[in-house]
Amino acid sequence: MGDGKRFVNEQLRGAKFSDCGLAQAEFEDVDLADSKFKNVNLRGAKLTDVNLVNVSIDDANISGLTIHGWNIADLISEAQKRKPSS
Repeated sequence: MGDGKRFVNEQLRGAKFSDCGLAQAEFEDVDLADSKFKNVNLRGAKLTDVNLVNVSIDDANISGLTIHGWNIADLISEAQKRKPSS
């Protein structure tokens, strides 16, 4: 991570970050439960061994997003084609 700041065993519950540059930050064994992300750039991010239970994603650019090798935008597009019209 180079000369970046290190936070170890810090309790930042309820912290708010606005207009922060966190590109190339590394998060390991971090609890982000009930966190909110708005207008956040995760382009090129890699999420490994993450718990996504009850995660909601709305109004997101998901082009190129894959989960277990599946292109999610393609899956959603196909599902929408099969959905009966109201």
